[in-house]
Amino acid sequence: MGSSDERVVAVIMVGGPTKGTRFRPLSLNIPKPLFPLAGQPMVHHPISACKKIPNLAQIYLVGFYEEREFALYVSSISNELKVPVRYLREDKPHGSAGGLYNFRDLIMEDNPSHIFLLNCDVCCSFPLPEMLEAHRTYGGMGTILVIKVSAESASQFGELVADPDTNELLHYTEKPETFVSDRINCGVYVFTPEIFTAIQDVSSQRKDRANLRRVSSFEALQSATRSLPTDFVRLDQDILSPLAGKKQLYTYETMDFWEQIKTPGMSLKCSGLYLAQFRFTSPNLLAGGDGVRSATIVGDVYIHPSAKVHPTAKIGPNVSISANARIGPGARLICCIILDDVEVMENAVVIHSIVGWKSSIGRWSRVQAGGDYNAKLGVTILGEAVAVEDEVVVVNSIVLPNKTLNVSVQEEIIL
Repeated sequence: MGSSDERVVAVIMVGGPTKGTRFRPLSLNIPKPLFPLAGQPMVHHPISACKKIPNLAQIYLVGFYEEREFALYVSSISNELKVPVRYLREDKPHGSAGGLYNFRDLIMEDNPSHIFLLNCDVCCSFPLPEMLEAHRTYGGMGTILVIKVSAESASQFGELVADPDTNELLHYTEKPETFVSDRINCGVYVFTPEIFTAIQDVSSQRKDRANLRRVSSFEALQSATRSLPTDFVRLDQDILSPLAGKKQLYTYETMDFWEQIKTPGMSLKCSGLYLAQFRFTSPNLLAGGDGVRSATIVGDVYIHPSAKVHPTAKIGPNVSISANARIGPGARLICCIILDDVEVMENAVVIHSIVGWKSSIGRWSRVQAGGDYNAKLGVTILGEAVAVEDEVVVVNSIVLPNKTLNVSVQEEIIL
């Protein structure tokens, strides 16, 4: 481990409203990073993992959302974790590395020896202290969290080849057309401050190329207008790929779970992964009950303290119930997220679904799906204030906010 006076800063990229379009209709109401998984905002999971980093000085959230959208959360999480958390709004897209460079003066204020960079829409166990220890052993500029996946799914991500003995990153390619490796980039990094020099070098080279084009032919000038801005630097293509094989970058492989949270369906899967992790990290957050004085609980379930669940209801596995929700007699909930102020009436069934804020599900109704997290309609989603009337069945459907369903629907998107 490093000396006690070494300080560490963490930066979490949270994206912006134009980035979370695949997360609709849920992102119509709330910034995607604040959507609850296992009863906690999505960004809470990487933030609480950062808390375990030794000598952590500051956590920065970087994104395009208005500051007011994060102000309340940032204030409450700073108080809760006793770590300064600050939101930094980007004025324009700078790329994943350019966004980091844009705030370099602030990030370097604490004179950190190491900088963690995490993507908010990643779901994993975030083994950050272990990564830091490995990184110090390697002695390079950066260490990337990697995981082994199936050869079929690898091409959707950044594939990489590492030296099996030294873990040095030898080759990196983003979403290749042909198979390169079954090891992929998890979107979690630790760097020394030298990363800023590497980003600046990319910007400088791009500026020089643009100047060369400017004094050459008309065709070259045309291509310059199509090229990337000098301050737009991508971490994967502009930093990781060129520095691979130069004893600068190394890998740390996780054997735990890892998923990318791009769609509402994946958020339901990831909520279940975090609930399962609570067994080891925060068992106090998991509900219990045997159906006598409280509802029967099966598997991993989170119930907000303000929610009211009838003792005859049966809940779980993989269920998260948010604030002020009301679950009626005989209700059955399996693999679902119930958001704030939802009412599930007596004998209603909810399976593989996300029920939006202030929605209601009538008596003897069913809201369900097949549970294919990657399929467009694999999870049923009710937007805000959707009313499902008594004895209505909703299967494999997406319902936009403020709709009333008085007839059953299957495999429909109701606008």
